[in-house]
Parts: sequence; C-alpha cells; structure tokens
Amino acid sequence: MEDLNVKGIMKNRHLSKAVQQQCFGEFRRQIEYKSAWNNIPVIIADRFFPSSKLCSCCGNIKKDLKLSDRIYKCECGNVIDRDYQASLNLKRYGETTLEQQSVS
Repeated sequence: MEDLNVKGIMKNRHLSKAVQQQCFGEFRRQIEYKSAWNNIPVIIADRFFPSSKLCSCCGNIKKDLKLSDRIYKCECGNVIDRDYQASLNLKRYGETTLEQQSVS
C-alpha cells in the first residue's frame, strides 16, 4: 500500500471530490485491521517512493512525469500504462521489504 499525501491531493480542485469520496483513511484502517486479524503483513511504501516515475524495466527515474501523462515512456523502450507501472513497482517494493524482514 502506498502512503499518499491526501491533504496535498485535496488541494487539486479536479481531484478533491473524487479523493474525498474514496475515504482513503478508512480504507487503510480497514486493510490494516483485517490484515492484523488474519496475520498478514501490510507494507506501506513511503510517500516519496517514486512508484509512477520509476521504470519497472531499467530502474530509470523520470523526474518530469506529469499527472496528465497516462502512458509511461522510458528511454529503454518501455511503454506502459502509468498505473500499471506503479503497481509493478509497488509489488517489487513489497517483495523486497518482505525479503529484508525475513533475513533480519
């Protein structure tokens, strides 16, 4: 799960109503509660983790990516949907975190 700056997102007049209706705080609380109940670890990615800006193929970070850019195009030739790209990066982040926790 990704820790988002919800207060910052709420300042965007185009996104504020949709974000408010999603109740992100309640969603996170429910995920953490249910996961603890079922003994499943929840991994929270830092809000500064570049999930959308990081290329899932080569690891290059595209610093100039705008919210309006829905397709991620990397110099290595990777062309992928931005949200799918973020999900792949968050999956890898979670797997790496779990591996590090099991080694320690």
